[in-house]
Amino acid sequence: MRIERASIADILLIQPKKHGDSRGFFSETFRVAAMKDAGVDVDWVQDNHSLSQARGVVRGLHFQRAPKAQAKLLRVVRGAILDVAVDVRKNSPTYGEHVAVELSADNWTQLYVPVGFAHGFCTLTENCEVLYKVSAEYGPAEEGGLLWNDADLAIDWPIAPEEATLSVRDREWPRLRDIVSPF
Repeated sequence: MRIERASIADILLIQPKKHGDSRGFFSETFRVAAMKDAGVDVDWVQDNHSLSQARGVVRGLHFQRAPKAQAKLLRVVRGAILDVAVDVRKNSPTYGEHVAVELSADNWTQLYVPVGFAHGFCTLTENCEVLYKVSAEYGPAEEGGLLWNDADLAIDWPIAPEEATLSVRDREWPRLRDIVSPF
């Protein structure tokens, strides 16, 4: 398992090894010791699985406030997504900056997103399945978010706004300049 830091150092790109033969493959996709060696000591409490059937589905940008603030560890097992994490830690030197990375079943890359980031993704293919671990259970009262296409974030989304399939909630999040960061 190879672990590298992204352009925002607290975000990790994780490349598990795949061992293949005529039967298929085997891959160790998570190991506590490897994460601790990379500086991540998280007690994961829940695994989530999402299916997005169409290309252009946008989920996010979401975060959870304390006491339900969440770190996430994501991977794609079918299809491909553009995964985005925006730093919303008010005292961070990278506040308002983001990391965007393609995760796919083909590239087998995972993304670790720590607490203090708004997170979301856009599907690049049909029938995308995303698996992710979270460090706290979901709390509706603690939920927050950012408008996915806030021009101030300068995220290079792979679709035009009129092509995006979004929930009502995700269309109504505030812009970064209009939030008071809880982090």
